Amino acid sequence: MQIHQLESGFAITDAVSPEDLDEVARRGFRSVICNRRPGEAEDHPDDRPLKARAAELGLEWRCIPVIPGEYSEEDIAAFGEALETLPAPILAFCKTGKRAVHLWARARSQGESCDIPALLAAARAAGHDLEEHRPHLEAAAGQR
Repeated sequence: MQIHQLESGFAITDAVSPEDLDEVARRGFRSVICNRRPGEAEDHPDDRPLKARAAELGLEWRCIPVIPGEYSEEDIAAFGEALETLPAPILAFCKTGKRAVHLWARARSQGESCDIPALLAAARAAGHDLEEHRPHLEAAAGQR
């Protein structure tokens, strides 16, 4: 599990197991967002074991399952709402972290005060190049 901080109070990682959630709690995270779909891989038949372990550890749990590269406006809005309402710090994950970083960038790009270069730099520092998504992010931020 490689955790990458994207902004104050928010980080992403790759696939998480129920055992990994102990480390997540130890590191001080208070909430977890799962972007994996039930049954997408043998290591993730569904999120019930993760959700149960999160509850045992006192972690807030939110599941926003998405198909890689297919993010609806509802998915983006749900992710943005989670960022605003879940107790921080928040850790979001999927199989590689890519969906989590994409949803974070798309949610954060909504609004006039978004700093697109800062979003791109944070994603790049976490190992995810979102440069090809710059036009979508700029359009969402009203910076075109």
